[in-house]
Amino acid sequence: MKKNINYNYAFLFYDVGEKRVQKVFKVCKKYLSHFQKSVFRGEMTPSKLIQLETELKKVIDEQEDFVCIIKLLNDGVFGEEILGTGDRENGESLIL
Repeated sequence: MKKNINYNYAFLFYDVGEKRVQKVFKVCKKYLSHFQKSVFRGEMTPSKLIQLETELKKVIDEQEDFVCIIKLLNDGVFGEEILGTGDRENGESLIL
């Protein structure tokens, strides 16, 4: 019997065709916090993850676009190091 894993935090980044960028951005913004350009992160439940993936599949072209979701079991088991401030638009800091 397969054990279900409940993720509680996720990072998402994407590289999609110009025609679909705004649609993908809007879908991601519904479920995660915008971090920087095409990078999102935030708390994630199994049901939110399913909804997010379902909505993204409706707007992306799977032959041309790339979306990566990194799922974490616990937001306290990873470290983050940011070098430089770059052009961070609506970014927010992550404190662990």
